[in-house]
Amino acid sequence: MNTSATKTSMRDRFPEIGEMRAKYAHAFKGDPRQRRLMYSIGSGLVALYVFGLYYVGFSPLMLINGFGKFGIVVKAMMPPDPGSWDNAVVFTRGVVETLAMAFFGTICAALLALPFGFLAARNIVSNSILHHAARRFLDIIRGIDTLIWALIWVGVVGLGPFAGVLAIITSDFGAFGKLFSEAIEAADQKPVEGIVASGGSRLESIRFGIVPQILPVLLGQVLYFFESNTRTTTIIGIVGAGGIGLYLTETIRTYLWEETSFIIVLVLITVAAIDWISSKLRVAIIGARPV
Repeated sequence: MNTSATKTSMRDRFPEIGEMRAKYAHAFKGDPRQRRLMYSIGSGLVALYVFGLYYVGFSPLMLINGFGKFGIVVKAMMPPDPGSWDNAVVFTRGVVETLAMAFFGTICAALLALPFGFLAARNIVSNSILHHAARRFLDIIRGIDTLIWALIWVGVVGLGPFAGVLAIITSDFGAFGKLFSEAIEAADQKPVEGIVASGGSRLESIRFGIVPQILPVLLGQVLYFFESNTRTTTIIGIVGAGGIGLYLTETIRTYLWEETSFIIVLVLITVAAIDWISSKLRVAIIGARPV
């Protein structure tokens, strides 16, 4: 297609376009200061990215050599083998313990975070001091990683799955509080106004005007966190917080790669099963279609 001919044809068919371009040239060209600002920001981000690669010691040669070593490890992990029937039973119990930790921790965190989600929502709490205090409290809790909370709780209550459950509860409490507050703030206020106008109390307007709107969103978030926490619990088990992570660390440390791959396969099967069950629950409870 001849582009110049097309442009000429367009000018002939719509002569007012040329007049508009000539009359409002500044609008079509854009603001040069904004363009320079965007170029400066883009150049700065590229420079920061390049500096970051240099600062962390990025090396293509090292990466290529690493892939070769990674292939050796993958070859040593095949086929997955627990080593003995007793090991298979122990590893399976570890996965079940991991699943129980993730489930209990997620549910407790969601229940504890729900009241704080209402406190942190602007459309619920008009007191700015209380609102900002709740927000900052959730930020502090959420700013500490789950693995750090696991180390803290291991030092407080000792080794075992209880420390892992407490770590999940603490970490997810901050995340749930933020997500719940955002869902509450995004709720449509017309049902709330209608309930108040008909003589309903403030509590009734929240119960019947906001909760039915946010409940599907909250349930979807809880199901996703349960699936995510199943993987997270595997990691925190490495520091002695229970679950399959302890066995995974031990097999890696002793170079029992076939047992390591067996544990990884168990975790993958568990996560896949949880994802399938979660999609069915979303359809049954929330009405969302599985992806």
